Amino acid sequence: MSRPPAALANVGLPGQWRAMRKFDAHNHVFLSGRRSNTDWSDVDNLIEAADVLGIERLFCSRPITAGVMANIDVVRDANDSVLAAMKRHPARIFGYCFVQPGNGASALEEIDRCLDGGMIGVKLYNQFRYIDPVIFPIAEKCIQRRIPFLGHSAFLTDPRTLAMQPKTSHALDFCALSRRYPELLLILGHINGGGDWEWEIKGLRDCPNVFLDTSGSVLEDDTIGLCVRELGHQRVLFATDATMEGCVGKILSAELTPTQREDIFWRNFQQILERRKA
Repeated sequence: MSRPPAALANVGLPGQWRAMRKFDAHNHVFLSGRRSNTDWSDVDNLIEAADVLGIERLFCSRPITAGVMANIDVVRDANDSVLAAMKRHPARIFGYCFVQPGNGASALEEIDRCLDGGMIGVKLYNQFRYIDPVIFPIAEKCIQRRIPFLGHSAFLTDPRTLAMQPKTSHALDFCALSRRYPELLLILGHINGGGDWEWEIKGLRDCPNVFLDTSGSVLEDDTIGLCVRELGHQRVLFATDATMEGCVGKILSAELTPTQREDIFWRNFQQILERRKA
């Protein structure tokens, strides 16, 4: 029997890949925190999927629909659903507090409420661009509480999506916010969430204080490699945004050293969390 070519000798998943520690820095839970007879199936299915893939911890939020402005009661209900999921799976699910800066002082009060309930950070969607001054009090609250700020992002290029999400922030918006607040633990969400991901990665080259997460349903080749080459692997955080199998796979299939893969899978995000304790 002939042996396979040397180039194919290492094809396949790394050995013991399920046992590799993994923190999913960007996921979601969906249920009503105030509904009687709560249906837990979506949350429990999330944990089951994480078990299959060897994902130890999931950092989740429940944002309001893209572009929609909601009153603070609706925002609180969304966060209550995350708090409820945290209580159901206390060692597995950790929460980001979703807020809309347009809710004013109530948004800042909601951050404190969520953090007091055990959440670890803030998640913003696309109701405002991150260069809008209305964002600044949220950023300052995150600095004060030493928590990460995870933001929805994409460099949108097609007219239809741009019309639907005109206030979506891109890499240069994140850079501008980071330059204003260099101590902010700022994370650009889902590099593969849509739009021109290569432009997004290159847009972060000159703002070293911005991290990015690897989540998103776009599974084009060499995203992770470009992240590492342009930014260094220490700024890259494993995440799925619910595309769980594909996002685990793109870290496993990237050309990374074992240390780089381990750092991306969990250690880089762990170091962000430890800053809160410092």
